[in-house]
Amino acid sequence: MAYTPSAELVGRVEKGETFAVARLISRAEAGVPEARAAIGEIYRKAGRAHVVGITGVPGSGKSTLVGVLVKKLRATGATIAVVAIDPSSPYSGGSILGDRIRMADVALDPGVFIRSMATRGAVGGMAHAALDVVDILDVAGFDWIVLETVGVGQDEVEIAHASHTTVVVSAPGLGDEVQAIKAGILEIADIHVVSKCDRSDANRTLTDLKMMLKEAMPGDSGWRPPVVGVSALNDQGLDTLLEAAARHRKALDGPAGERRRRHIAAFRLAKTAETLVLERLKPLMATCSADAAQKLSARHSDPYSEADRLVGEFTGENDHD
Repeated sequence: MAYTPSAELVGRVEKGETFAVARLISRAEAGVPEARAAIGEIYRKAGRAHVVGITGVPGSGKSTLVGVLVKKLRATGATIAVVAIDPSSPYSGGSILGDRIRMADVALDPGVFIRSMATRGAVGGMAHAALDVVDILDVAGFDWIVLETVGVGQDEVEIAHASHTTVVVSAPGLGDEVQAIKAGILEIADIHVVSKCDRSDANRTLTDLKMMLKEAMPGDSGWRPPVVGVSALNDQGLDTLLEAAARHRKALDGPAGERRRRHIAAFRLAKTAETLVLERLKPLMATCSADAAQKLSARHSDPYSEADRLVGEFTGENDHD
């Protein structure tokens, strides 16, 4: 099959052609240099969809929740894209793509697009290309884009810098799950969800969260994060959750929403610059790391000195010594 230039895919993405969407997403995920101009054009055309980030501790039922929410949204006639970020293998860099298995009952719906991505070693629960993928799906015409992160626990806060509405999911019976939320991700939630509320011990988790949030100050839009109990098993609380998401979307109209969009843009700039710097540093690492590793192994130097020398080589500062 002949290679289709990425620039030619942009117009086809705008028409919602699944093949073009999938092909450009693959190039964004692989970091293909030829695709960057096209992805830049996509960025300038995006901005219509509402992005919902869903995160939380492992085992809290995020994927199951996403699956039932997709069905609810589809019943309203909306189109939905799901970007599900899975942990990647430290050896192959690949992902088990478990979310496609868990959402198999909605995957064949023509109004639903599901894409699993591996983190490829990225920290913070986000794959490097996730926001490029969100833009592509936005331009493809999806009304809602759900960004489900890997669920690494309290360090997973980058989702708040990438989504318009951030949903943090916890569940009863996971030990000190509320303490994990309190330690790192309590403050990033626009909506708190306690899943599996058909269980008898769910009320304690609901009460704990509500008590922790009682003294929290409202955000700059005047929004106070609600706590919503849900159960995918008996369809409990799902309509309430969607109503809360719609209310938060409305709360972002005006200056508060503009501040959020600027915050997302600043995060996007930093992540893109970081990616490009690491990419350009890799060839130098390949040539210099063996010598540096030998010095470090023999304790003839230290990591800071060697890293400083490497960065100096990269920036050209060592040329002026």
